[in-house]
Amino acid sequence: MADSSSGRADAPPPRVRVTAPRPGAAGASARTRQARGGPTSDIAGVYVRSLIRSQLRLAIVFSAGFAAATALFALAIALVPALGSTFVFGVPASWLLLAVGIYPLTLTIAGLYVRAASRNEARYRSLTEAE
Repeated sequence: MADSSSGRADAPPPRVRVTAPRPGAAGASARTRQARGGPTSDIAGVYVRSLIRSQLRLAIVFSAGFAAATALFALAIALVPALGSTFVFGVPASWLLLAVGIYPLTLTIAGLYVRAASRNEARYRSLTEAE
């Protein structure tokens, strides 16, 4: 921009360096946790870690259960050869079971997982509200 009275350009504002708090600085970790909305006390941190561990354990158990149930479903179809020779609406029964039969299993396991995860979160909330 040019100054109309003197004909010279305005000086740019001085540069400012913006940095994050140093990791070793006193109070830096507390300010960072509060800024992120994380736990501010040791017991709250224990509760959060406990919730994360329980949710992870729940996810692993349900994932393994789903994989095992799906494998057993496919194994049962493979072990019953009559399903391959039985046709329903021109489609082998084994294909129909794999294509359509897996959805109720998926929905059931997903519903059970959501219910258990909600129960874990409700327990966490009850612990943090009692604090």
